[in-house]
Parts: sequence; structure tokens; C-alpha cells
Amino acid sequence: MPEDELSRSSHGNPGKSLVNGIKTNPASNSPKSSFSVPMGPPVYVDLAYIPNHCSGKNTDPEFFKRVRASYYVVSGNDAANGEPSRAVLDALLEGKSQWGDNLQVTLIPTHDTEVTREWYQQTHEKQQELNIMVLASSSTVVMQDESFPACKIEF
Repeated sequence: MPEDELSRSSHGNPGKSLVNGIKTNPASNSPKSSFSVPMGPPVYVDLAYIPNHCSGKNTDPEFFKRVRASYYVVSGNDAANGEPSRAVLDALLEGKSQWGDNLQVTLIPTHDTEVTREWYQQTHEKQQELNIMVLASSSTVVMQDESFPACKIEF
């Protein structure tokens, strides 16, 4: 497409905007319903960071159906803002159940939260059935006067 056509097409509809390259309608009340994601094959990656500190605002089962990772990093330690979101953790189970193969998946939480612990305990059987392992922090890094939990991941 010539540059002048590209310029006109991006400004031709003031009611729409681009978010991550996807047309959205800002007047829509539901951010998920405004996305028009073309269907295609799933993407396989080694490591994926769950967007928005594992908030339910941007991640649903479709994310986990389309982005298939060996490792998912779950950050978030803000219960007041719904981080991490139980709905997102449940979406991992739902999305993974649609893969059709039983690839090993490792979930790496960056914080020990009540939401993550409850989800782990309540869905442990389903996790095993789907070949999902939750990696707990098993090491502590000490730097000067500060220490924090850490996980070692090898590829």
C-alpha cells in the first residue's frame, strides 16, 4: 500500500484506533469484545509473561489457546487491583485443555499470594491432568542487605 493510502486509511475512521496493531472501537464498553483478532495457527514460545501483572483486563482463555508456552511467568502482588487474577489462572486451564497435545507447561509465579495458593490447591488435579507444573521459589538471592526469592530456569 502506498504511503499516502496508508496515511489516509489510518485517519479515515476517527471512531477507531489501533491497540497493538489491532483495530478497536473506543466507544465499546467491553475491551475484549472490541478486538478483531484474525484466526491463525497457535504461536509456540519457550517463555511468555502473562500480560498486565496477570490482571483479567487483557488475558482470557483465547490468549492461552493461541500463545502456547513451555513457561508462563505470573507476576502481580496487588490483591486490591485483582493481581494476580484467579480468572486468568483458570483461563490457563481452559486454554491448555484445548491444545490437543499434552506438552509440559510450567507456571512461574513471581510472588507467593493467597490467590495463587488457593488456585493451586483447588485445581491441583486438573493441573496434573493437563501436565501443568507450578514452580515455587526454592532459592533466595542475597544482595548486600536485601534478600528475595528466586527461581532458576534452564532452557
